[in-house]
Formats: sequence, C-alpha cells, structure tokens
Amino acid sequence: MRLGRCRSVALVGVHGTVVDIDVHIGGMPGFTLVGLPDASLYEARDRVRAAVLSSEERWPLQKITASLSPAALPKRGSHFDLGVAVAILSAAEELPESCAADTVFIGELALDGRLRAVPGVLPAVLAASKAGVRRVVVPERNAGEASQVPGMHVLGARSLRQVLAFMRGTDMPDEPPDEPMALPETLPQDPGLDLADVAGQEEVKKAVEVAAAGHHHLLLEGSPGAGKTMLARRLPGLLPDLTTEESLEVTAIHSVAGVLPPDRPLVVRPPFSDPHHSASTVSIIGGGARIVRPGAVSLAHRGVLLLDEAPEFGRQVIESLREPLENGKIVISRAATTALFPASFLLVLAQNPCECGHHGSRYRECECTPYAVRRYQHRVSGPVRDRIDIVQHVLPPSMADVDLRLQTAETTKAVAGRVEMARDRQARRLAGTPWRVNGEVPVTFLRREFPISAEVTAPAYEKLRQGAVTARGVDRILRLAWTVADLAGHDEPCSDDVVAAVNLRLGDRS
Repeated sequence: MRLGRCRSVALVGVHGTVVDIDVHIGGMPGFTLVGLPDASLYEARDRVRAAVLSSEERWPLQKITASLSPAALPKRGSHFDLGVAVAILSAAEELPESCAADTVFIGELALDGRLRAVPGVLPAVLAASKAGVRRVVVPERNAGEASQVPGMHVLGARSLRQVLAFMRGTDMPDEPPDEPMALPETLPQDPGLDLADVAGQEEVKKAVEVAAAGHHHLLLEGSPGAGKTMLARRLPGLLPDLTTEESLEVTAIHSVAGVLPPDRPLVVRPPFSDPHHSASTVSIIGGGARIVRPGAVSLAHRGVLLLDEAPEFGRQVIESLREPLENGKIVISRAATTALFPASFLLVLAQNPCECGHHGSRYRECECTPYAVRRYQHRVSGPVRDRIDIVQHVLPPSMADVDLRLQTAETTKAVAGRVEMARDRQARRLAGTPWRVNGEVPVTFLRREFPISAEVTAPAYEKLRQGAVTARGVDRILRLAWTVADLAGHDEPCSDDVVAAVNLRLGDRS
C-alpha cells in the first residue's frame, strides 16, 4: 500500500476552502476520483495521465484512488489537475515524501505537460494564506496575480516538468513560454473622461460630486442629448483609488469571473460596469448552471454600476437590485450550492422622461399620452426608486453654457480633490466601525452616535408629514446631509445642509 498527499483549493463564489488530495495506489490497474468532482474535474484522470507520460515520468500500473477532502464540498474546475498529478507521483515514490508539505498546487495540465492559466487564482491563494499555507505553485501566467497576497512564496511554472524539478531540488528545465493568450473580455475601465467637457449643468454636477463623496445612488432623468450619460460616465473619475484591502477584494471577484487581464494582476481603480439594457437577470445578478459566476453587480463592487436607459431593462432585472442596494451583497442559491458575492456598488440610473423623450421639454412636443408617460416612468418601481438617494432632472444646456464651458468648468481633478477630503472626514468619523462612507452607515447609528437637533432636521420631517418622502427617504436625506456637510467642511450638518439634502433627494419636486 502506497499513499501520497498534497493540497489545492476549492472555490465557491469568491470564497475558497483548502482541499486535501489523498492518493492510494494498490490493486488492479484503474483510476477512480472521488469527493464530489464535477465533469471538468472528473476528466482530470485523462489529462493527468497524458501529462505525466509526456513529462517522461513513470505512470503507476496499479489501481489509483484519488480522494478530495472534505468530501461533502463540491469540487469544480480544472485547476485541481496539478495537485492530483503531484499526489500520484508522491504516492508512486517518484517524489520526496515531504516536498509537498505546506504547499498548495493550482493549475490545469495540457496533454503535453504544459501548465495552463486558470481563473480564480487570487481568491484561492487568499484562502490558502488564511489556512496558514506559505507556498503556492501556479501557472506562470497566474504568478503576478498570486503574488499580490502578502507573505506568500509563489512559484510560477510553465510545465509539470518544472514543478517536479523544483520539488526534487534539481535544475529546472528550460521550457518555451506559452503562446500569447488573447486577453479576456474585460469590463469597461474608468473612462478617464473630464467633467470639464460637460457644458453647464452646475446643479447636476454638484449632485454627482455629492454622490461620489458619500457613495449615494443617483438617478438622472432628462430628454435625449441633455447630458445624462456624459455626467454618469465621468462619475468614476471622481472616486479615490481603492485601498489595498479593497483592491484584493475587487481583484478576487474579477479573477473568479475570468475578466482579469494577465497584464493587470491587481485592480487599483474603482471598477465601472455599463451593461446593455438587453442584459439578462443572470448576467446582472450572477449565476450559472454548473459554476456560479459573479454578475455585473459584483463586478462593480467598490465602483460604479451604470444602467443607461434604465426603463428599457427587464422589470425582473430592476427588481433584483433591491437586495444588493440594501445589503451590499448578493446570495445566489442553486440546487448544488449557494454562493455569496460582495455587491456594494454606486448605482447610477439614467432615463428619459417618456418613450419619445420629450415629456416636459420646452423645445419639442411630447407625443406620448399621459398614461404612456406614467407607465414608462413606473418601469422603475417605487421600492427601487425609494432606495435611490439623489434624483436630478437634467435640462439641455443653453447656448451661453456651451460658450462659457472652457472658461468656467471645473476639471475632474479639482472635484476629485474635494471628494477625497470629504471621504477623509468620513473615515476619521467612522474609524473603528465597519463602514467607510455615509451612504453605508445605518441611520440608527448616526442618530445614536452623532445626534442632530430637531430644529436642524425639521425640513426632512416636514417632507415626511407632507407625504413627499417615506421614512426610508428621511433616513437617506439625513445621510445626504452629512455628506453635504463633509464637502462644506462642517463638523455636523446645519439647516442649510439638510435643505440641500432635501433638494438632492427630491430633485425638481422639491
């Protein structure tokens, strides 16, 4: 009886679990893989055998039983190939018994023994680090991604031959690099557009600044050509860079989704997601039949999710945003597994006032009936609208605004400086709490720890008595008031800050 063991990582969503790969050799020839493997992992039997033989290693001509533990945890993906191969050769006494100790092996094997890149390396290495592992072997193309984890010794190998030479302590053979891989289809990056390009719209620009400073969701409504999309696309440029912790968190999501380019192993800027209005619910929320993948709401984590032409999205898509807007995460349940993905994003909805786009316009006549206007506006339901902090009506710029644009418009850099200072004030005030910005803080905490006099908050409660806002709307007004105060440099909101927050919340209805 001969036994071999090494370790790999199983991923469920963006959370990894270290898996022990135990191999027993003895009996009539055969190969059995147990431990709830999926189809791609079950096929590892043939890939591993071909890769070992192509690497000029001896294949055991006896019964091979490979067990992946914990057995009750579903195992998915081809990244277990390398670990299975090492465990088999260890059990066949082709490798020193202790060489695989304190090491995690991740990688897919080609039939000729080459190591192929796999998705999800960063969250897998993070899980290994939390489990106390300090060495990881990955494909060379994933080495930059794995190296982002502090304190982890990473070996990036091109082939199984190089891995075996490393474990035996011999000179590593020279292997040709893989053929250049086509870059994965990535999300739109921070567009890098300047706010100074937008003519006029000073009130709406202020609303965008407040949204960026306090992480407040934003709805922009106006006729075609008024500048809604221009303003929305310039919002990511106002956000500060991600912290180290946030970068690792966001990069892990992009790695699992397979949209992390090899030449950018770490996401340092807030992500920007701009799905088309024909996108399905699964593509927005996440899911999948075999392997649960993150959707647009998770890929926009710590960044901006723009839904342009929001009423054109399916109603189920819009309604499915309620949970992440409220909780900052999304739970996807399937028959075989349940995955949790972070989804704390800044939502921007842009929409026309009606199907023809000219309802309320001073320049063109609306062709829609009053019923058609109401029906179009109600495609974004009341409960979803109630979770939006800021509502702004965007009017087309005048000729004077266009003429003065270059002389008076503020640049993105100038506004981003104020946003960063406001976020610094929030960070100091919220130090020691789980929250970073005003848009995330429960109002019960604000009322208890930072009470404001009834005289100051009176404008918000007056709107509640009038029925213009709900109780949730009052909470959002108070959080907005704190952000307005932070931008103005006030220690706490004053009456003018609350009035400004009411105007931001209600838009032209105020």
